[in-house]
Amino acid sequence: MMQDRLEYLGYSVIGWLVRLMPWRSVNRFGAALASIVFYLVPIRRSLTIEHLHRAFPGKSPAEIHAIALAAYRNLVISLLEVFWFSRLTPEKVREVVRMPETSVMDARLQEGKGLIMLGGHFGNWELIAIAVGLLSKHPLTIIVQRQRNKFVDAFMNKNRTLFGNKVVEMEKAPREIISTLRNNGVVAILADQSGPREGLFVNFFGRPASTHRGPALFSVRTGAPIIMAFIIRQPDGLYNVEFEEVETKDVGGTDEEKIEQITARHVAILEEYATRYPDHWLWMHKRWKHTPSPTLPSETQIHASAE
Repeated sequence: MMQDRLEYLGYSVIGWLVRLMPWRSVNRFGAALASIVFYLVPIRRSLTIEHLHRAFPGKSPAEIHAIALAAYRNLVISLLEVFWFSRLTPEKVREVVRMPETSVMDARLQEGKGLIMLGGHFGNWELIAIAVGLLSKHPLTIIVQRQRNKFVDAFMNKNRTLFGNKVVEMEKAPREIISTLRNNGVVAILADQSGPREGLFVNFFGRPASTHRGPALFSVRTGAPIIMAFIIRQPDGLYNVEFEEVETKDVGGTDEEKIEQITARHVAILEEYATRYPDHWLWMHKRWKHTPSPTLPSETQIHASAE
């Protein structure tokens, strides 16, 4: 408990300092701080570079090094921006985040089956949840993993619910997801972390990665459509949001086969965006932590390019 309090005290001091800065200064400060971390405190730097080399075998070591450094900058800037969130107002969100028309969300919600808003650890994934919920006028039910430090956990959830979003812990998620979708609400899920050892393996950058089945499973069970949302940092420190719908209406076969097809499709879309904006994705995450068991049936190992 004392360690948690001391950690949170450190968070509070950093947050106080960050909130003294204008938004765009946080971007510049974060970029400088990330360079120090990358070179002097190289947490998971070798893992990041290894992942990038395997994902982009055609790139030179210098190019890989530049992407790795840029990925650290994205992460550090995003974390510092989270400390700034308590200064956010609806007007500031509209200034910082440029979002396309939400007609695709509105149209899908008119079908009455709810909507699964799917994302990944891409750009500032905490900011996009706040922005989409506010600017679309469709508050999100955000599925979250409880943080080890309960003070940090409370701080993060307070930020996530600034403008009407709701958070649900992973342990309580299945019932809440079904309830939200049946009430024509929007569920937000990050689906790019490593799944369990016995998970569904989908090729991601040419390597099988255990992938959570949840988003596809809930889509199949409820008929809810899936839209992926990506937030892209611009050179001026502001953000653009892009939506990409996951086609689900043409999948066929058994429910299990439908889950495999939908999972492959949303993984393929994430790979496409991580290829276009490689500095935006969290390469330091152990995405390929598990390898397929030789005893698993071959149909559980799916290509991300599956149609």
